[in-house]
Amino acid sequence: MNRRAVLLGTSAAALAVFGGGAWYLRQQQEAEAEAAATAAVAQNPEALIRPYSPILGPAEAPVTLVEFFDPSCEACRAFHPVIEDLRRQYPTQLRIVLRYTPFHEGSDEAVRILEAARRQDKFEPVLDALFEKQPEWAIHGAPDLDRAWRIAGAVGLDLERAQSDRLHPDTTAILNQDVADLQELGVRATPTFFLDGRPLTNLNFDALRAAVGNAVAETS
Repeated sequence: MNRRAVLLGTSAAALAVFGGGAWYLRQQQEAEAEAAATAAVAQNPEALIRPYSPILGPAEAPVTLVEFFDPSCEACRAFHPVIEDLRRQYPTQLRIVLRYTPFHEGSDEAVRILEAARRQDKFEPVLDALFEKQPEWAIHGAPDLDRAWRIAGAVGLDLERAQSDRLHPDTTAILNQDVADLQELGVRATPTFFLDGRPLTNLNFDALRAAVGNAVAETS
């Protein structure tokens, strides 16, 4: 074996060791974050679900999926159809509890749109529209919130009434409480999901479907 082959073999081995170490470190960090979130929920379960939190699906469903989401988040938009599929698949067994996580610029205003819509019983159509047309208004660094309002108006939101509700004290209180709760629970990215009080990690579409399916099966 020549010297070049020895060097290449040594480099490959070093990279493999480094990659394995990085993977192990990520796994350890995720396990620690999961344990911390689980402990935080056990210590203060109200931080996970508040009485005012929007609920999609039957309120008394046996399985609860809590989503910390940001209306401006591209990953939240990508997961939204999966959530809708799960609701259709488990119409009586699953409820979705939504928590606001306004990490992006302008997301607090999007939350105000959603809360104004909730007062008019337009929450779901407005949520769907904001996600569908998210690329038109949630522009990173320059969100177009006027367009977001118009999108909401196009699906039936009374904009005049909604604008008068925009700075409603209850909405401000909800925003403040949700931010405090996500900090207490260690939520650092969106979407973050808790299934029946347990945080879900290493998540993708299939993993979420499988986790919810298993939880539903355990209740039957």
